[in-house]
Amino acid sequence: MQPANESDPHLSIAQAGDTHVARLNALWKLSMQRGLSDAERIRAMLNMAAEMLDMDLVVLGEFGERYTARYVSDRLGVFPEGTVLMVESVLCHPVHLARTASHVADLREHPQYAEHALVNKLGLRSYSGLPVSAGEDERWVLAFLRQRSESPPQAVDIAYMELIADWLGNTLHQSAQKSLLQRIALTDLLTDLPNRRAAEERLQKEKARIARGGQGFSLVLADLDHFKLVNDRYGHGVGDEILKAVARRFESGLREGDWVARWGGEEFLFVLHNSSEAEATRIMERLADQFRTSPVETSIGDISLSFSAGVAAFGTRETDTQPMLEAIDQALYRAKSEGRDQIRTAAHTPLPWNSSLLRKALAENRIRQASQAIVDLQSGQVVADEALARIETAEGEIVEAREFVDVAEGLGLMAEVDRQVIRNVMHRCAKRMEQGGSPDFAHFVNVSPQFLARHDLVEEMLENAMSYCQSCGVTLGPVKPVVLELTERQRIVSLDRLRADLQPFIDYGFRLALDDFGSGYSSYLYLAHLPVSFLKIEGWLVSHMRQDRKVAGIVESLASFARKQGVLTVAEHVEDAETARILADMGVNYGQGWYFGKPQLVQPA
Repeated sequence: MQPANESDPHLSIAQAGDTHVARLNALWKLSMQRGLSDAERIRAMLNMAAEMLDMDLVVLGEFGERYTARYVSDRLGVFPEGTVLMVESVLCHPVHLARTASHVADLREHPQYAEHALVNKLGLRSYSGLPVSAGEDERWVLAFLRQRSESPPQAVDIAYMELIADWLGNTLHQSAQKSLLQRIALTDLLTDLPNRRAAEERLQKEKARIARGGQGFSLVLADLDHFKLVNDRYGHGVGDEILKAVARRFESGLREGDWVARWGGEEFLFVLHNSSEAEATRIMERLADQFRTSPVETSIGDISLSFSAGVAAFGTRETDTQPMLEAIDQALYRAKSEGRDQIRTAAHTPLPWNSSLLRKALAENRIRQASQAIVDLQSGQVVADEALARIETAEGEIVEAREFVDVAEGLGLMAEVDRQVIRNVMHRCAKRMEQGGSPDFAHFVNVSPQFLARHDLVEEMLENAMSYCQSCGVTLGPVKPVVLELTERQRIVSLDRLRADLQPFIDYGFRLALDDFGSGYSSYLYLAHLPVSFLKIEGWLVSHMRQDRKVAGIVESLASFARKQGVLTVAEHVEDAETARILADMGVNYGQGWYFGKPQLVQPA
C-alpha cells in the first residue's frame, strides 16, 4: 500500500475539508461569544484569521480623504492601529477602486508593488486584498500579508478570507446602524445638537469627572425671547430655520471642550468647563452681543432676535446637578421677568421657597402688596395702579413674586396668595375713596386660575367687594374700580371654563385686562372669548420698538386694533421719556414702568 503523504490528492482534499470545518467552528464560536464590543470582536476575528492562515499582518482599513488602518493584527509590530496614509500610497488602493479581490504570491515580482515600502522596508511578500461591503458603505478593504512568498492561496483559503470579509462587512454595518440609532436617540434631529436625554447623560459624566478630581463647570440655561411671536408671525418653517441657525451660532461661540444641547423647545443648555459664574456670564454676554448686532438670516430675510439666560456654577462640593438645574431655571425666569435679553446668575436667588415656608408665610399673614403707578400718556396723570404680590420673611426681608410664584402655583398655594392680595387691594380702594379719591381710578390685580376655580374664595371675594363698596360711602355705577389681570403664562386649559369662573366678577362690574399681550397666540383667543377692557402690551415689545421698526409696527398695530375694539391699551416696561412720547404718538393710552415709578411697598392696614 502506498504510504499516506501530501501528494495523495484524496487526502489533501480531506485535510482541506477538515481545516475548513475547524475554521468555521472557530468563526462561529467567536461570533457567538458574549461580552465583547463590536471593536473587540473585530480585533479578535483578525487575530484568529491571522493564526488560521499563518499571516504576519492582517489589516481592516477604511478609505476616505485618507486611508486609516482601523483594526490591525500585527505579529511583526510594524504597522500600528490608527496609521493614516495617503490614499494613493496604500497597497490595497486598486482593490478599493475596482471592488475586486487581488492575490499576489510574491510582491517583489509584481510590477506595481515591487518598490512599495511594505516590500522593501518591511520585507512582506505574499498579499491578498478583499473588498468589504458594510451595507452600501464600500470604503473598507481587508488585507492579508506575510513575509514569506509561496504559490497563490488555495481555493479553501480564499473562501475563508471571503467569509471573514463578509462577516466583517455585516458587523461593520450592524455597528453603524446601532451607532445611527443611538445618535438619533440622543440627537435633536432639527438642530443636530444633543437632545435633553443626551444632555442629562452627559451631565452625569461631568459630575463623575469632578468626583475623580476634575475641575468644576458652569451650567447655563438660555431661552430665545418671544420665539412664539416668530412662529405666529412667520410660521414654523421659519422658526425651524432660526433654531438651526441659533444652534450653529451657539456652537461656534463656545470654547473647545464646552458643549450645548437643545433642552427643549427654544431652550438650550450649556456646560462651560473650568469657568466661574462670572466667566460663564461673560461668555454668554458675548453671545448676546452677537445676537444684538447680527440678525439671524432666514429665507424671508433677517430677523432680530435675543435670548435670556440663567447661570450657575457646579463645583467640587456639589453632589447633584438637579438643584443647579432648578437654580438656573429660576435665574432664567428672573431674566425674563426683568425685561428679557439679560443674563442672570443663580447666586442672587434669595430663598429656596418650599411648601413649608410658603404655608408659614400665609398662616402668619405675611403676604404684602407693592403698587406701581399706571399713567395716562396724554395727560401724564396717574390713573391706575397695579398690585404686585410680595412675601415678608420672618427676618423682615421682602421677596418679590418672581421668586415664589412658580413654587406657589406648583404647590397649589397661589389661590391663598391671591386671596390676601385681592383683599388688601379692595381695602386700599375703599380707604382711598373714603378720602375723596376718584371712583374712576382703577386697581389692577393679577388673579390665577387656581383662585378662580375655588368657588368659596370667589364668593368670599364678592361678599368683601360688596361690603367695601357700602363702607366707602361712594355710590358706584355698573363699573367697579377693580381690574382683574389674566396672563398667557397661566396656561388656561378651557376658555369656556375660564369664562364661567370669571362671570360672577364680570356681572358685578369688575373689568378684565390681558397681561403680556402679544407674547403668544393664545392671547388672541382670550381676547376673542372674554369681555376684555384693557390690553397690557408685552414689555419686550415696548423695550425693543425703538431699535426695531418691525417691533414698533407691531406695537402701533396693537394700539390701532385695540382702539377699533374699544379696548384701552397699557404699555409695560416704559423706561424713558422718549419711549413714552412715541407710545403716546402711536395712540397707546396708558404707560407703566420705571420711568413713571418703581413698585412701592404698601404698608399693611
